[in-house]
Amino acid sequence: MDVHELLETTVTGLGYELVDVERSPRGRVLRVFIDKPEKPRGVDIDDCALVSNQLSRVLTVENVDYDRLEVSSPGIDRPLKKEADFQRFAGSEITVKLRLPVNGRRNFSGVLLGMRDGQVCVQAEMGEMAFELANLDKVRVVPKFDTMKSGEKLV
Repeated sequence: MDVHELLETTVTGLGYELVDVERSPRGRVLRVFIDKPEKPRGVDIDDCALVSNQLSRVLTVENVDYDRLEVSSPGIDRPLKKEADFQRFAGSEITVKLRLPVNGRRNFSGVLLGMRDGQVCVQAEMGEMAFELANLDKVRVVPKFDTMKSGEKLV
């Protein structure tokens, strides 16, 4: 079993979703990003500590070589990677960076429409666009901040 499968099995077994895994260039730092869709405010420090403790034990037993393990939430600019992500976040504003250019461009932004026929559909400034999953380099949700004005001051 490779490290990604090991992480996926352990994290999902604890009731969380494995969003992303990053390894430092020399593989010494292992970064794991988790989410729990049913928690309205996302994962917190207790969730990260629980997953970190379990992963530390599993990685030791499986003899995975690393120096430091970091477990955190995916953040408010969450990356989208799996088909389920593109369905779940349909209606959200996103940024897209492609591996290979389409119409001479690699960067797009717009509203995610979801998946259709195996492609990610986005309502961009130039109309509806569809991108192959294999051509997606980075896709992130654009954070929305709810602000209320009280006079001229943000609250």
